[in-house]
Amino acid sequence: MVIKVFLASSSGSTAIKKKQQDVVGFLEALKVEYAQLDIACSEENRMWMRQNVPQEKKPSNGIPLPPQIFNEEGYCGDYETFFDAKEDNAVFAFLGLPPPPGSKEVPEEGRNGNAHSDEEQAADEEEEEGEEELAEEDEAMEEDEDVAEEEEEGVEETEEVVEETEEVTEETQAAAEEEEEEEQEEEDLQSEEEEELLQLEEEEEAEVQEEEEAE
Repeated sequence: MVIKVFLASSSGSTAIKKKQQDVVGFLEALKVEYAQLDIACSEENRMWMRQNVPQEKKPSNGIPLPPQIFNEEGYCGDYETFFDAKEDNAVFAFLGLPPPPGSKEVPEEGRNGNAHSDEEQAADEEEEEGEEELAEEDEAMEEDEDVAEEEEEGVEETEEVVEETEEVTEETQAAAEEEEEEEQEEEDLQSEEEEELLQLEEEEEAEVQEEEEAE
């Protein structure tokens, strides 16, 4: 298959010259074999180009301007469609050529298929699995955080109960000490009263004995 590029070597238009150089330079960079056909020096080339550009691709005046690109007899496109294919990394598909080994360009059948290729589908499945695993990990982390919060709350409640118990114990101990002090005071008072009673009895007995001796 031979790529044919129809050019005008003696064109007075700077824009046309720039477009022609762009197409040729890019094909050479891709190492695509092509043939330059000059429509300025060959009436046959000019007529062939005009007749083989599809009617719907011709401008309103019906005269297509160079550069025009063909693959053998098949029409590929003009500069604008070539530029779009270059931007989409689809120049080989535009030219109707298989991409060379190592090219990043996707073959045409892979570009317009309705379903993903096996590799793309596998990659999508792996990505979905990865997202599911991440979601599960996030849920597990949230559950762990909830459990940790509950444990912290439980520890705080236990500390509060311990503090309350300690307070109750201190109050009980203080009450017991106070009760012991009151009992001790009562015992001391009772002892004093008993001593006073004994002393009175001794004094009364002494008086009675003195009276008897006096008689």
